[in-house]
Amino acid sequence: MNARTKIVATLGPATDPPQILDSLLVAGVDVVRLNLSHGHLAEHIARLQAVRESAQRTGCVVAVLADLPGPKIRAASFPGEGVILAAGSMITMVPDLESSSSEVIGVDYDTLLEDLHGGDKIVIGDGAITLRVERISASGAECQVRSGGHTQGRPGVHLPSERLRIQSPTPEDLTFAAAMAAEGADFLAVSFVRDADDLHKVRSAVADPIRLVAKIETLAAIEHLDEIIAASDAVMVARGDLGIECPLEDVPHMQKRIVRTCVEAGVPVITATQMMESMITAPSPTRAEVSDVANAVFDGTDALMLSAETAIGVDPVNVVRTMARVAERAEQDADYAHWADHLGRLQRKSFPEGPDRITLAITHAAGLAASDAGADAILCCTRSGRTALAMARFRPAAQLIGLSPDPVTVRALSLSWGITPLQVETYTTTDELVWFAVESAVQHGLASTGQTVLVLAGAPDRASGASTDVLRIVRVS
Repeated sequence: MNARTKIVATLGPATDPPQILDSLLVAGVDVVRLNLSHGHLAEHIARLQAVRESAQRTGCVVAVLADLPGPKIRAASFPGEGVILAAGSMITMVPDLESSSSEVIGVDYDTLLEDLHGGDKIVIGDGAITLRVERISASGAECQVRSGGHTQGRPGVHLPSERLRIQSPTPEDLTFAAAMAAEGADFLAVSFVRDADDLHKVRSAVADPIRLVAKIETLAAIEHLDEIIAASDAVMVARGDLGIECPLEDVPHMQKRIVRTCVEAGVPVITATQMMESMITAPSPTRAEVSDVANAVFDGTDALMLSAETAIGVDPVNVVRTMARVAERAEQDADYAHWADHLGRLQRKSFPEGPDRITLAITHAAGLAASDAGADAILCCTRSGRTALAMARFRPAAQLIGLSPDPVTVRALSLSWGITPLQVETYTTTDELVWFAVESAVQHGLASTGQTVLVLAGAPDRASGASTDVLRIVRVS
């Protein structure tokens, strides 16, 4: 598939056979997600190693995203096959009971009765069951079931996040973060981020530098969106919990705002949750799911994420192929040219100071030059990946290639819109850098004789070259 919008696929039992994993990468998966909320750490480490082996076998470049569990509040266990909570019925929620029933639900949260207020909304499980707190007493929180349903096991209990005394990251998160970073994960996703400090805590707990993905799933995160984006290497629109925290009708508007703000900042953004959920069991998606995927592409998202569809679905490879087809078709009608023009005007009004200003200016110029010259490709030579990310903001029509001598950077570029990552050698002069960049693109079938390509780079022979300051237009011969 040739979709420029990237695909993130969650691994699980359905993807464990090596032939399935190989087929997933070949079908178009750019990033694999390890959901640390389920299973044991050793299982996830084994899957990470399996991904590296699969990438070697298939010749695909793929990044690994380890998704930290975050704080989880759960109900005490319901008996046997579970219970029905009927709409209109009254139930009592109490802290620290060992079991739950259709009349009393235990919650593993010590300060439940102190932190709940009358009128609060409580959600059980995935959002189908909602309760409204009617009154608080010494014996418990009396709640009315607003929308009922069946529940079993130990479902999650979603309380108003602004009053929760549980912080993110949790001690377990920090342990997992250190372990996955040591194993070479490319990204860590931090759950229930409320402000930039949550991200700083994870960075300080990890010995090696690692890229962090901030999951936007609370109203507090929306209020601190700009500072969170500035502190992140990527962002995830986690629509599941976000849809529990706020009215469902607000979620599409929040999605658009988050995506737009991230693209402006040059921070990759993932749109997640229930994108093709019917394909857990069905051979094709619903029409609504196809529209949802297409609209995320129209919004300008860098990546689309699959969760249970690939982790436990009946045909994970078919899901990836289907999503890739939908994304590729949507890209044909996405108004990227209008977006690039808008971003250029916005950038001229608010240029930052420092070396980044030069990179932003020259990537804007490269976008205009590529259009005027009819360039077939833009080659971004980069150590950190910043040049390629800055160029990707403009969503150019020309093929976008990110070249780096750092394999970690190469894998990380797999998450960003439109970038084909390519590992190259380190060169000592600008002429060498440009020549070998073009040569590498030709050798990998990404450029051919007679085409016009642009090469962006920071001069390697300049000690102060902290920014991109070289732009050349090359006719491939």
